[in-house]
Amino acid sequence: MTSTTITRLGAIDFDRMREEMRSAPGFPHFCIDGFLDPSFAQEVHDAFPSYADAERMGKSFAAVNEKRKTQVTDARLFPAPIRRLHELLASDEFVRRMSEMSGIPDLVADPLLEGGGIHETDGGGRLDVHVDFNVNERTGLYRRLNILVYFNIGWQDEYGGVLDLWDEDVKNCLARIAPTFNRAAGFATSATSWHGVTPVTCPPGSMRRSFAAYYYTKEPPPGWGGVRRSTVFRARPDERWKGQVAMPVESLLQATRARFTAAKKKVRDALS
Repeated sequence: MTSTTITRLGAIDFDRMREEMRSAPGFPHFCIDGFLDPSFAQEVHDAFPSYADAERMGKSFAAVNEKRKTQVTDARLFPAPIRRLHELLASDEFVRRMSEMSGIPDLVADPLLEGGGIHETDGGGRLDVHVDFNVNERTGLYRRLNILVYFNIGWQDEYGGVLDLWDEDVKNCLARIAPTFNRAAGFATSATSWHGVTPVTCPPGSMRRSFAAYYYTKEPPPGWGGVRRSTVFRARPDERWKGQVAMPVESLLQATRARFTAAKKKVRDALS
């Protein structure tokens, strides 16, 4: 990390954060306020595209489990301040610090930002409780750590959009982290690191903005059983109807679409 890059970070006590992360209830997680130098954080905030522009540049979600959310993962499309943030989070020195803080050796960044990058969620959006995919299919690397940096000035409690972390049975909430400006949150990813975003109820003209980066290892995590997993969703304790009806129906529709796509590909291959 160059001296210029270092100045873009806030005054972070990484030793204290290491102790807090490793002693966190449930699974290792952290929350850092003042994550970036204030002037740089403001630059990044001001550079975020509108929701409509982000939709044109990236990918939008409209499923039961994840809706009114758009992500832009192509760093070539990032405005300059956001590209500098991406470079900071992917720099060798910062990744080393994340390894030391988390206790996960030999972390590496994902330059392709699979599932990461610019995230924007409009009013009416949500992201249900889930655990993340465990292997990056494009690189073959094992997903181990998430970091999310928030850029929401004046965010109110009534706007929702809280990152909630849950125990392995999704019965008890371990932590609720509001997406306030210049706050970073993160956690070690595993088969039991259940997390989600509560419904976003911000007024028109506002949106929930964040930047996400994920870290991997070349070697599998301890206890690796060899089973690759895609993103798995669960209902919160107060979402009984969703868990018993909406989620199973959504899963069935996704499986049907996948089979239909595979069948079309077979036909195309046979005719070519």
